[in-house]
Amino acid sequence: MIRRFKAALCLLTISAAAAPAAIVYAEAAETGDTEQSAFREAVKFGFTGEAIQGGVMIGDAPAGTRSLAFDGEPVPFDEDGKFIIAFNRDAGQAAQLVATLDNGETVRKFINVALRQWKIEHVNINRRARTASESFKRRRAPELARINAARSATNKSDGWRQTFIWPVKGRISGMFGNQRIYNGDPGSYHSGVDIASPAGTYYVAPADGVVTLAASSPFTLEGNLLMIDHGMGLNSAFLHGSEILVEEGQEVKRGEPIGRIGSTGSATGPHLHWSMKWNAARIDPILLTGPMD
Repeated sequence: MIRRFKAALCLLTISAAAAPAAIVYAEAAETGDTEQSAFREAVKFGFTGEAIQGGVMIGDAPAGTRSLAFDGEPVPFDEDGKFIIAFNRDAGQAAQLVATLDNGETVRKFINVALRQWKIEHVNINRRARTASESFKRRRAPELARINAARSATNKSDGWRQTFIWPVKGRISGMFGNQRIYNGDPGSYHSGVDIASPAGTYYVAPADGVVTLAASSPFTLEGNLLMIDHGMGLNSAFLHGSEILVEEGQEVKRGEPIGRIGSTGSATGPHLHWSMKWNAARIDPILLTGPMD
């Protein structure tokens, strides 16, 4: 196997010296030639996870990868070649991942993204207008600035590589991606999963990370907001808590208590709203944890 791997790298070097940078398609047909098979093994992507709207995939970059791009945007990767990509709730059916190798060649992987059927509810009431008032906008602006700063923070954490756990167990009262249409006016889709649980119940970190936002007073919509960076652009937000038990900059471990359930902010009863993003993509937490036991 080691000889085959060296042969593959040798072929990459020879082809780079003999001709301009080439494109290698990860789905290229197999041949009976042993060296060509070794070459293709060396330049393959590997994945775990599902290519689906709201989903996350952990990947292994081809040997000798110098840089990665996902739909034109750069993607960081670890020394062992592992990386993460995710698909927004409204992602299209096709995506492209490109690895540029040390010898200048590029390896392209075309990804078919599975579409989902979201629950759309039509209601004959008008949307509440409070978020459009000038007084609300003045209160909201500094909150949004803090949220955006927390989401853009980059911390060293391997939480993104872990198997995520549920931060709390309870009745799921709101699903990711659901949306209401108010008298023909589309509202925002539900950005996370809601878990109903008694007020004061502890919730825990679903994976390792670094606290990037711990509200000292309730935000107008989110209430006592807590945000955690799991590394590589993946982050979690926990809304409506009665109490936050950690501080900004603190490292937390999977399973560690980080807050208590409440109904602060825009909430009709005690529950935890858990939302996740990878860079700009909103993703479905249940696709990382699996169904609740």
